[in-house]
Amino acid sequence: MDQDAVDQDAVDQDAVDQDTVEQDAVEQDAVELDGPLVRDVFPDLTAQLVRLLEAEGEPWLAVCAYDLRLLEECDCRNDFCQSFRTHRHPPGTPYGPGHRVLALDPGNGFLNLDVVDGRIVYVELVDRPPLRRASPQPSGGAEAEHPDL
Repeated sequence: MDQDAVDQDAVDQDAVDQDTVEQDAVEQDAVELDGPLVRDVFPDLTAQLVRLLEAEGEPWLAVCAYDLRLLEECDCRNDFCQSFRTHRHPPGTPYGPGHRVLALDPGNGFLNLDVVDGRIVYVELVDRPPLRRASPQPSGGAEAEHPDL
């Protein structure tokens, strides 16, 4: 291998390293701005949401459920409520056109989704066993998030 090829390999590796650093920064910004992925915080809930949505004939929402972010937990302070917001919305204002409520049957308690224009914007969890948080682990990029890649 000649020196030009070695130099080009070093440049290519530097570009890959820079892309990785930039992707990590983008992911960190998303966590800070939009909250952590629900699947990282409550993996059992995400699995249940995906399963229930598929059974309900909502495959697109099942895909969306996998990428939900925990933006803000409900502040009602009721012991029976574990609801959370997944998108920004002014409190106390109606969602408007394109809004629907999808009631799922989790077998215990209530699990309702506010959906606006095909996006899950709020997850209502009432009278359910306490959610189990996953042990804290940062996401490892697209490969870790989507193991089939």
